[in-house]
Amino acid sequence: MAGLGEYRRKRDAGKTPEPVPVDDALPVGGDDTFVIQEHHASRLHWDVRLERGGVLVSWAVPRGLPTEPGDIRLAVHTEDHPVEYATFEGEIPRGEYGGGRMVIWDRGTYETVKWSDREVAVVFSGSRVRGKYTFFHGGKSEKDWMVRRSEPPQQSDWVALPASHEPMLASPGALPPDDDAWAYEFKWDGVRALARVDGGRLRLFSRKGNDITSSYPELRTLGEELGSTQVWLDGEIVAFRNGKPSFAELQKRMHVSDERIARKLAAETPVTYVVFDVLHLDGRPCLDLPYTQRRELLVGLELRGAHWNTSPSYPGDGSAVLETAREQELEGIIAKRLGSRYHPGRRSPEWLKITDQRAVEVIIGGWRPGEGRRSEVFGSLLVGMPTPDGLRYVGQVGTGFTDEVLRTLTARLHRLERKTSPFGNEVPRDRARGARWVRPSLVGEVAFLHWTDDGRMRAPTWRGLRADKDPSDLPVAGWRE
Repeated sequence: MAGLGEYRRKRDAGKTPEPVPVDDALPVGGDDTFVIQEHHASRLHWDVRLERGGVLVSWAVPRGLPTEPGDIRLAVHTEDHPVEYATFEGEIPRGEYGGGRMVIWDRGTYETVKWSDREVAVVFSGSRVRGKYTFFHGGKSEKDWMVRRSEPPQQSDWVALPASHEPMLASPGALPPDDDAWAYEFKWDGVRALARVDGGRLRLFSRKGNDITSSYPELRTLGEELGSTQVWLDGEIVAFRNGKPSFAELQKRMHVSDERIARKLAAETPVTYVVFDVLHLDGRPCLDLPYTQRRELLVGLELRGAHWNTSPSYPGDGSAVLETAREQELEGIIAKRLGSRYHPGRRSPEWLKITDQRAVEVIIGGWRPGEGRRSEVFGSLLVGMPTPDGLRYVGQVGTGFTDEVLRTLTARLHRLERKTSPFGNEVPRDRARGARWVRPSLVGEVAFLHWTDDGRMRAPTWRGLRADKDPSDLPVAGWRE
């Protein structure tokens, strides 16, 4: 029989702002009111409450109500709540039962289709939730329930959130002449990451599609901040040093899958997810929308937090944005055509990366021993780029390494040693003399001023290993782009 005894036992009316009736007198209602509250407790969930017999019969749904038929989600049956709870919003004090912020996500009326001890089927008529849902007992405990959507999505054109996406890539270029047709964003010196959010849960994917969520635990709360929003985001994970992006700092975080180590590193070297595009939002694919519309949707999400932010965009002001990037010693800027759609997995001229200093991805093919204080590690790396004829030697990189990188990379190079040069063209004799050759399996990023006439990098500087890429990912014959 419905009652509020358990509800009152779990709450102290002097400590919580929740309504706590003093007796068991239950009001008589129409058994047709529902409320769904978004509850930011120790773990985000949605409380679905149906008025029935003078109380609110309640379920806690960790990922929110399903949006497509066939999607069955956990729904934990909880204690009955007083009908006054249908209007409650507020902050339940930390340390109290259910401590955390609670807001009304939706409310309205419902029609009962079936109501029994093991199955409750209702039709919601709310501002956000409409249609038939069925709650059914699914386990040994009386709390073990599930919920499924029993009808097609309330939007006839609703498209389910894709399981995967590939990022669009920018082409090297210069400031376009038709300045008013472009928007400009800063180029962040980080690692590309796509974010999938469903049911308040965030998953991060690298450019190659690998799940990297565990490497960045401080970003998980972005999923809770977005709540019930279903979305794919595109952005860059960035680590800062002295207020500026630092790829060297970010390398401390990349591909650390051990959760204990990742949490420790998150406190020592926190990252920021800088978001610059939206690919899918609440049942609507966004790939075919022009950049300007996708940008409006992104800004509307109001992504601003301790570890995430929306990348600023400046329409039609390329020269000023590039000059600002130079003043702030940023890597460069990205120009995006205002009418451009999003091309997953493709490098498009509708996005241009503009930098004073070029950056290329190279393959390590050998190394030269160091001297002096670097006698125990390598002195420089011999690097190349793929061509139809094999690996082409493009230069020697000896600067930009930290002591830790020198030590750890030397150990990896020793394990990859081979007897012959992997380069398809001849390495200059003075460079080949005394060189140690390695299997060409490691990809790194190098910044340099320009190409020399003989196809070498001028003043190259090491930026870091690209552990998110394989040699097969590099474009063939693109060595002088």
